[in-house]
Amino acid sequence: MTLPAPNLDDRTFQDLVDDAKRLVQRKWPEWSGWTDHNVSDPGVTLIESVAFMIDQLLYRVNRTTDRNYVKFLDLLGLTLLAPTAATAPVTFWLSAARDHDVDVPAGTEVATDGTDTTGALVFRTVEPLTIVARHRAGVAVQVAGGDEQDLTDPLASQAEIALFGPRPAPGDAFFVGLDGAAPSCLVGLRFAGDVQGYGINPDFPPLRWEAYDGNGWVPCAVERDETGGFNRAGDVLLHLPDTHQASVVARRRAGWLRCVVTIPGPGGAMYDASPKVRSVEAFTLGGTVVAVHATEVALEVVGTAEGVAGQRLALQHVPVVLGDDAEILEVLTDVVDESGTTTTLVEEWGRVETFAHAATNERCFTVVPATGEVCLPPAVREPDGTVRRYGAVPRSGSVLRMRSYRTGGGRAGNVGPRALRNLRSSLPFVATVENLVAASGGIDGETIEEAKVRGPLLLRTRDRAVTASDFELLTRQAAPEIARVRCVEAGAGDPGAIRILVVPRTDAADDVGSRIRFDQLQPTAPTLERIAAYLDERRVIGTRVVVEVPSYQGVTVVARLRTRRNAAAAVVEQRAEEALFAYFHPVTGGPDGGGWPFGRPIQAGEVHAVLQRVPGVDFVEQAFLFTYDAATGARGTAQVERIAVGPDALVFSFGHDVRAEPAS
Repeated sequence: MTLPAPNLDDRTFQDLVDDAKRLVQRKWPEWSGWTDHNVSDPGVTLIESVAFMIDQLLYRVNRTTDRNYVKFLDLLGLTLLAPTAATAPVTFWLSAARDHDVDVPAGTEVATDGTDTTGALVFRTVEPLTIVARHRAGVAVQVAGGDEQDLTDPLASQAEIALFGPRPAPGDAFFVGLDGAAPSCLVGLRFAGDVQGYGINPDFPPLRWEAYDGNGWVPCAVERDETGGFNRAGDVLLHLPDTHQASVVARRRAGWLRCVVTIPGPGGAMYDASPKVRSVEAFTLGGTVVAVHATEVALEVVGTAEGVAGQRLALQHVPVVLGDDAEILEVLTDVVDESGTTTTLVEEWGRVETFAHAATNERCFTVVPATGEVCLPPAVREPDGTVRRYGAVPRSGSVLRMRSYRTGGGRAGNVGPRALRNLRSSLPFVATVENLVAASGGIDGETIEEAKVRGPLLLRTRDRAVTASDFELLTRQAAPEIARVRCVEAGAGDPGAIRILVVPRTDAADDVGSRIRFDQLQPTAPTLERIAAYLDERRVIGTRVVVEVPSYQGVTVVARLRTRRNAAAAVVEQRAEEALFAYFHPVTGGPDGGGWPFGRPIQAGEVHAVLQRVPGVDFVEQAFLFTYDAATGARGTAQVERIAVGPDALVFSFGHDVRAEPAS
């Protein structure tokens, strides 16, 4: 509830007119004969014109203008949130497999194709990438529940080996060991021999590729599977995680990968017999590294120091994308020695978030990302009359130069897959570059209207996290790319700890309708670290904060529909699947379209309701619910009427199987 504002002058337009008429009679008695007060009288017209202007003036006096409101927020220290830059994993493809490592330095730039109306969007890699040369060092197999068996020697003698058990079952695994770890690399495996996946659907093989990361087996993204699930000879290209490590399998140390048999999904089938091979080779074809939507500006002269505290200067390129490492402001001062030789001294000043903790002689500065304003340390007069400096002041006449900073960000960076395909600088042995998945995380900067809404909330929390709503508000301030935040207790076994569950935005350019990939719901490690560090400075002493992603309950709907007359079955099927993806969406789904509520169970009845609203559907003949494990990728075998969702969990669609047939 807002505070009732006092009315500084409650006179109305008619009050002003009546007062003016009475004032005329009192001030000028000789006009007592003026009795025609009709609106047609010129005197009344003049009085009403003046009253109208005064009424407008009183209206303005009773209002706080937007400019004043914004200035008040500025006094509270509120600044516009800058745009966040989109990121994307970018794969560098080698021209051919090499016997030596290939390095991709940090800061390598890739770009989209430019158009007639917009220029190319530039992305920069955030860390160096080493594409290590790897070859096969061993193979092994494991029947579900049994021990690993080393088959390296039989394969070396050209003997034919089975990849799984005689009758493959979920849990059977085939291992390929590399001669070392290959983190973030694109590894190819070449299979030759009597490779035939008996009984399976080559388009939906019941397989999952994984790599060992030191703590366990983590999924590998499959770039291409020419074998169709070991249905024929060919290559399998895998993207290995950046945590891949060497380990011991079957008493042999290597950089192990494995292929695990899973429960068949929709449209799939299980092996009737194990595929066999006579040759398995491994090679490295590229590597993947994260790139950020930003252009680097180097050695930009900001201005000249005036030798006073609190000086402000402007960068030429905005908005500024702040990096994980603090930017450096160089202060160049010319010094003349006794011999008359001029020497330029270069001092390095580091960026800080606030001057509140700066020492008197600390060389620091701040940057307002949205406006590109560089602020030098201020000086504040204390109550006793002394002046305290919150940082050093550059010598007058010194040249201020920003060593480097990045500019960019915004929703424009959320480009689709394979949009980043232009390498802006030549790299030896690198043939092409592309982003296999869409860039995400790009958010436009905060507008004035949005800041006006956030201002009262900022005043309420005063930068301290006490209640659950405080933690959620501060989390959104620390990471604008987060779409949903939920603060919950860690549990009875961990008193004093809270969990911050975060879900990133999913507005990437490759989304088809409401379909998203599961990896789009995983915030990046830098985002989680930034939120944790931000909350750690603002939490109450004794409170431990854990920032993580919520658990997800997978769901698959298998349905059969009857279409209306003249409705195309293929179109109805597509619309029905899109409706299911939209409804079971963790960010924009649910009954009210604000994201699936935490802990809300899934009912079979609401599936019927969603499908019945699809244009072209006459009636829903059947609709079954199946659970899906997000960790293992395995679908439940039994249909259920209700799927329970944990109190701190959300739902996620792992694909739906809808069949539409004309009504009889």
